[in-house]
Amino acid sequence: MATTQALWKHKKQQIAVLVGHRYLQPFHHFQWTSTSTILTFTKNTHYELLSNASTGIFNSTSHGDARNSEELFHFSGFMDSSAYASLLRSCTHPKTLPEVKLVHAHIVQTGFKPRVSLETGLLIAYVKCKSLVDAQHVLDEMPDRNVVSWTAMLSAYAKHGHDEEALTLFAQMLQSGLQPDEFTLASILPACANLGALRHGKEIHEHVIISGIQSDMFVSNALVNMYVKFRSMDSAWQVFDKMIEKNLVSWNVMIAGYVQNGEFDLALKLFKHIQLAGMKPNNITFASVLPACAGLADSKEGKEVHECIIKSGCESDVFVGSALVDMYAKCGSLEDARKVFDAIPDRNGVSWTTMMLGYAQNGDVDETLKLFEKIPQQDVVLWSAMIALCAQNGCFDKALKLFLQMKQAGVMPNSVTFSSVLPACTNLAAFQQGEEIHADIIRSGFQSDVFVGSALVDMYAKSGCIEDARKVFDKILEHNVVSWNAMVAGYAHNRLVSEALTLFQEMPERNAVSWNAMIVGYSLDGRVDEAFKIFQEMPEQDAISWNVMIEGYVENGNIEEALQLFSKMPEKSVVSWSATIATCAQNGYFHEALKLFQEMQQTGIKPNTVTFASVLPACANSAALRHGKEVHEDIIRGGVQSNVFVSSALIDMYAKCGRIEDAHRVFDKMHEKNTVSWNAMIAAYAMHGCGKEALNLFEQMQHFGIMPDRVSFLGILSACNQAGLVDYGWWYFDRMIQYYHVIPSAEHYCCMVDLLGRAGHLDEAQEFINRMPIKPDAAVWGSLLGACRIQNNIELGETIAEYLIELDPKNPAYYVLLSNIFAVAGKWEKKEQIRKMMKDRNIEMAPARSWIEVSNNIHSFRVGDKSHPQMKEIYAKLGRLSGQMKDKGYIPDTSCVLHDVEEEQKQQALMSHTEKLAVAFGLINTSPGTSIQIFKNLQVCNDCHSAIKFISMIDAREIIVRDVNSFHHFKAGQCSCGDYW
Repeated sequence: MATTQALWKHKKQQIAVLVGHRYLQPFHHFQWTSTSTILTFTKNTHYELLSNASTGIFNSTSHGDARNSEELFHFSGFMDSSAYASLLRSCTHPKTLPEVKLVHAHIVQTGFKPRVSLETGLLIAYVKCKSLVDAQHVLDEMPDRNVVSWTAMLSAYAKHGHDEEALTLFAQMLQSGLQPDEFTLASILPACANLGALRHGKEIHEHVIISGIQSDMFVSNALVNMYVKFRSMDSAWQVFDKMIEKNLVSWNVMIAGYVQNGEFDLALKLFKHIQLAGMKPNNITFASVLPACAGLADSKEGKEVHECIIKSGCESDVFVGSALVDMYAKCGSLEDARKVFDAIPDRNGVSWTTMMLGYAQNGDVDETLKLFEKIPQQDVVLWSAMIALCAQNGCFDKALKLFLQMKQAGVMPNSVTFSSVLPACTNLAAFQQGEEIHADIIRSGFQSDVFVGSALVDMYAKSGCIEDARKVFDKILEHNVVSWNAMVAGYAHNRLVSEALTLFQEMPERNAVSWNAMIVGYSLDGRVDEAFKIFQEMPEQDAISWNVMIEGYVENGNIEEALQLFSKMPEKSVVSWSATIATCAQNGYFHEALKLFQEMQQTGIKPNTVTFASVLPACANSAALRHGKEVHEDIIRGGVQSNVFVSSALIDMYAKCGRIEDAHRVFDKMHEKNTVSWNAMIAAYAMHGCGKEALNLFEQMQHFGIMPDRVSFLGILSACNQAGLVDYGWWYFDRMIQYYHVIPSAEHYCCMVDLLGRAGHLDEAQEFINRMPIKPDAAVWGSLLGACRIQNNIELGETIAEYLIELDPKNPAYYVLLSNIFAVAGKWEKKEQIRKMMKDRNIEMAPARSWIEVSNNIHSFRVGDKSHPQMKEIYAKLGRLSGQMKDKGYIPDTSCVLHDVEEEQKQQALMSHTEKLAVAFGLINTSPGTSIQIFKNLQVCNDCHSAIKFISMIDAREIIVRDVNSFHHFKAGQCSCGDYW
């Protein structure tokens, strides 16, 4: 027995030496059991090599208890090729790798000279066991290689992602003089696609043509797939079109290719050809074509595809179901999306994520959060995704709240979590919370992470702490273009253009974001010509670069240059049109925004939800109700009225155009309401002075399970401000912080100061400012200055105005407010000093202007205007109204005339105020009993407010006046504001 064991040990050593020690490890499980040639080893599967070498096959039986099983490997000294081949064909799983090595070792140990076919079989067995190193070793040792062995090896490399090795092997095969067959070519083409090796792919395509195997369906499918991945759809189509025989794979690849390249119409056309050809689409076909319907936002086509899915029985497939959810969501049909989602039997991470993204894309963050709460397992990845989702959709307070809940749930944040929550702190100006998160980052060891560091740099830079931003930047261990861009953008944001340029020039690598940051920096600094020079020097200008440069021109008042540059854009997509429309609207160029929208439609580009949400504010802020109604009709025709952003913009448009009832109708018709839509309606009521209605809606919102956010509280505080509800304002402000954990922004503080000041609580307002945890900005002090004007507090007003003028010497509002305070107090000399100061500094205040739309034409009036063709009729009408008003008890408020003239002249001056001229024109040119609507660019004065109340009673009209702050609905001698404005 000892002699036999020693012999086997010697044989193992011999075999190990022969095969380079590759097979010693598996042999540790084997031992001789007798003088006969029998090996025993313990495994879950029993393999028996029959002693009759001529049969040489594996018989396999399964054993339940490996501990009690004894497996026998009987072998004689020699076996033939067929026996070895049979053994190797039985080894098809990585678990059988030891057996493959055993057979290989036996071949080597016995000195058997295998044929090419057996060597190839051994290579294939190693490939099936995923041991590519051993397979390559077999190939290297083969004296003669055939096409099958080369193909087996390179296809294994390609299949396992080793594309470079596959291409290298293919080149070696060609050098050996062997010609690849259809299987070789079909295997190597995907490697070319994955490596982006278009030149190699085209050379192989030429070889296919020369070899005359272009008619092979599998080779052609591989070629189509390769060209699709190169986004060369013309080449893909040429191959596809010449195919004599096509299978469903061929069609599916082409459909997916057209979708990936944004050619959705062609993808749908191919899908219909499949059906006409009598072929049955499968789950891959459906999952490929549905994104085309989504890309076109064509719910009609999508529903037709859905019907085909139901007929085919693929509706239960999780990937088809997810694609359906995505399609309906992108078409704005969230109800249909949810029905499909609920019907998916085995939902996976993809389906859950798709449904949440659907809600998010439609602005419904609340439903996204509700769905998130139902997910069985909430890991750090999902938490981070939800935080990022909230931040990306502007729900920064929700993102911060989720972060805190995540920590409370015991889930440790990772680098993605931190880099997602920091932008929320940045946009909320919650820098104290940002510093606390920075401390968490240090404790977690992520301070050197490049993405976390970049987010910290951005936060500190936007808080004005540029030195802290630089410290964080310097501590990042391995910089990438993202971190460099964050620091360059930080300097640019703080108008430190020289520092930004220095760092920009030091960058080892730049991308479009780097160049765009410099354009922004120069534009913010008013150096738009230098910004344009940077734009021209860019190696390659992308769509964002064009939009940034256009925005730079607009923000610097160069609207003509902006529109001229836009006209030169090489390719204008719906994104470019929407971005330029939004830029014009956001910077007060409403007419230009509306004109661009019309031009866009004339070019045949279909507006999307972003376009509509961008153009509606232009209608709203220019009070272009007719245009707003036309856009509303376009929205209905486009089938996107259910989109929450579009509906919210419609609510805002109707509210700002004075149609609060229409705004409420849009709100009521919304099937899905989220925080954005509720906020829009609350703000609409606040704007119209409907304080009680706003408060009731705020309570309803919570009743329906919608949590208020910072915008909700801004709306409710504005409502309290407009209605003078001081106690309610305090209650909601405290509840916002204590109960809802919403961090007040400068806007919330500004609203509270305005509320207190207008109500006459100037001391309380000043104390409130002194206790603010953040530094009061100009807007906060400006609110207190406005309150001093209302309350005639000259001393405090003068102190604040001097501070504001020093803080922002170019803002005319502060000069005018102080001038008016002096005028009301009769301090004419001081008033003239302020006016002289404005003149010396070239500070001009926009003159008062009121306008009215009658018969689709805008009629504008300025103070003392004599240019209107109906001016004689207008003044005559005002003369008659003046007498009638005085008979009813009207007393002119001459304190509104801020000039040192006689009383009679003051009364005459009052009659030429722009809102009175516009009202008189409206009364003359509209039918009796119809309501008229006036717009004014400044706040309506006390006298005009009083006069219009009398006019509404005398002429039995509803007169709606929108001034710079709010709406006034005059009817039967009363105003909706209750004389509080």
